[in-house]
Amino acid sequence: MSAPEPIVAVVGVGVTGARVATNLAASRGVRIAVVDQREDAAVATARTTGGAAIDLDHAQFADVVVLALPAPHATLARRFLSNGVAVVSMSDDVDDVRDLLALTDLAGDNDIPLVIGAAMAPGLSGLLARFLADQLATVDEIHVAMHGTGGPACARQHHRALGGTSIGLHDGEWIMRPGGAGRELCWFPDPVNAYDCYRAEMPDPILLHRVFVDVERMTARMSATRRDRFTSRLPMLRPPHREGGVGAVRVEVRGGLVNGERETLIAGTSVRSGIAAAAVAAAMARWVTGEPGIAGPVVLGDARLPTAALLEQIAASGVPLSEFTGRARAAEA
Repeated sequence: MSAPEPIVAVVGVGVTGARVATNLAASRGVRIAVVDQREDAAVATARTTGGAAIDLDHAQFADVVVLALPAPHATLARRFLSNGVAVVSMSDDVDDVRDLLALTDLAGDNDIPLVIGAAMAPGLSGLLARFLADQLATVDEIHVAMHGTGGPACARQHHRALGGTSIGLHDGEWIMRPGGAGRELCWFPDPVNAYDCYRAEMPDPILLHRVFVDVERMTARMSATRRDRFTSRLPMLRPPHREGGVGAVRVEVRGGLVNGERETLIAGTSVRSGIAAAAVAAAMARWVTGEPGIAGPVVLGDARLPTAALLEQIAASGVPLSEFTGRARAAEA
């Protein structure tokens, strides 16, 4: 008699969470449950994905929980980990990410993975960083830039990040700079192309440093208009759109080749942010259900992850991946 298919519970079915459930439903091999404070949204998503709408208490009986609701996630993650349920968090809030990392012992003691930052940036940014780093003999710089937002919660977080404190690594020392400063023109894949990007309160350097411990310089920036920067320390003047337009992420890795030459490699994608984030979270949820053999906190970019296979799944979910190396070749995900 075959074992029952694992249950993945998606908590939060907004723009991105609903796509996570849809992505999982398309891949089969798992049973889907959805949780949302809005009962009508949970029922509608369950109907379209062939899953079940449940309440939060019943989610503790799942094998994996994907936290796709607005941050903070740490309290919920602790609750599920304490009940032996693996967690995939999509949080991109710096304080929340730190609180999730503080659950290291809890996840390890329960011998289950806690995936932190399974979205676009952080998330896909880490996978692309590992993909590029594996082409180099040494890596000493990683720079992440992103453009666009997903649903309303993502737009609010984007707004807060520009008005917050940027965290970066410079010559091995952590530096704190005001968000909205440090303009840099970043080129993203078509159709997004070039945007001015600025320092922002993003957790990418914190997470990437856990798996690229020898890298001496890390930065994270996001695109912004003059109005974005001017209003970033004020309450949002108007409600965000239900979903942003085409977003993008760009990862630049610098280091040395075997022959000693210095090389800069760049990879990225341009697609709706919610599509990219959902594809990453769904791929990580499937990875967790496949008996990964890794317990404790898991950061995308970890050398123990099957990066190539994960990127292949993400690309198959409608996220086009591009590599910019000056040699005009596509990323071999």
